[in-house]
Amino acid sequence: MDSFASHGIEPVPPEARRLSFWDFAVLWGDLGVGLLVLLAGSFLVPALSLGQALAAIVVGSVIGVLLLALTAVIGSQTGAPTMVCLRPALGLRGSYAPTALNVIQLLGWTVFELVIMGHAANSVSGRAFGFKAYWLWLTLFALVVVGMGIWGPLAVVRRWLAKFAVWVVLLTTAWLTWVLLSRHDFGALLAQPGTGGMSFWAAVDIVIAMPISWLPLVCDYSRFARRTAPAFWGTALGYLVANVWFYSLGALILLAARVTQEPKGFVEAVALLAGPLAILILLADETDEAWADLYSCAVSIQNAFPGAPLRALVLVLGAACFFAALALDITQYEGFLLLIGSVFVPLFGVLAVDYFVVRRAYVPEELLRPYGLYWHRGGVNWLGIVAWGLGILIYRWAAGSFAGVGLPGLPALGASIPSLIVAAVAYLLLVRLAPRVLEARVPR
Repeated sequence: MDSFASHGIEPVPPEARRLSFWDFAVLWGDLGVGLLVLLAGSFLVPALSLGQALAAIVVGSVIGVLLLALTAVIGSQTGAPTMVCLRPALGLRGSYAPTALNVIQLLGWTVFELVIMGHAANSVSGRAFGFKAYWLWLTLFALVVVGMGIWGPLAVVRRWLAKFAVWVVLLTTAWLTWVLLSRHDFGALLAQPGTGGMSFWAAVDIVIAMPISWLPLVCDYSRFARRTAPAFWGTALGYLVANVWFYSLGALILLAARVTQEPKGFVEAVALLAGPLAILILLADETDEAWADLYSCAVSIQNAFPGAPLRALVLVLGAACFFAALALDITQYEGFLLLIGSVFVPLFGVLAVDYFVVRRAYVPEELLRPYGLYWHRGGVNWLGIVAWGLGILIYRWAAGSFAGVGLPGLPALGASIPSLIVAAVAYLLLVRLAPRVLEARVPR
């Protein structure tokens, strides 16, 4: 068991910070690998041509990974998890709003992971042995994921990922890439025109959404960093390589295998292409994504309920996700990705301005203190809440969510970049106009 069990959401002391550049590169490289990432890559084609999709993947990955790594810096310098790091920007009670949204998205991700793992394993066992038992595979994967959550992040990263999983996954991914390129004419796939129905920047939004989905989790791990620079570069490079590689593979698989974007059909196509052994290895790796979602879901709940025990939370949440996966047959999650982007992209704009521009640093021991430095008025920093809400509105508007109405000029840049800029600028302006709002207001 690692030190998280004893520290909870309190800032991690220096002697317990053990993760290096290589540990972060392994962790985030591994979290960027998975069947769901392949499936997300398939959303970009055939609406876009392969060349356009690859360009969108690179642009979206660079933007998303930069935001992810900058947030990791905050966790490495404060030693606190992400939801706690949001307290200065939103207020102690104000941070409960993103906490609730993060719990919902993490539960959703865990269910998605369990569903796709169950279907993939069922497909392999059916083809290889004529045996299918979806519920059995779901049970097995749920038990593994819960076990990893109880084991803890330091143990998972240093004893499992760094020593074994990363090397096997690299070899499997290289094998899958070679099979694709050797069996199919890459030039011919590249020459196929897109069918339309998706803009370049809409595709960028879909790509950005994947690293952004990890943004509310990143400090949960960077708080264990020995130093800030390794946390930033390990997170950035590890996730960038994996995200570009697997999004690209997903687009290639859909064009080459000519399958639908429905999870069952897609994973069966991957199994046929790469072979049952490769799928089994990817499945073993997929548990890491579900573990990170489940673990950070428990950490997020502790932001609102610090006394809740970690192990009990992991067990209860894991059971809830298992039964949801058993009851729900999820067929697509493209809309889920965009919903995540609309909430967490502008939230980073507020957090970044508050940390890097307005305050320049946080006082770790004040992050957990009621009526302390970051209490604000009634426990809420309304400047941050208003700027965040405005950013969400801009994202949904630019994405055409409000009855097809968009802001002039914004759709050309998609929704992520405008919402990020608007939230950041709005917060900076509000702070300049009403600086006293940021002062601690202790009730008498």
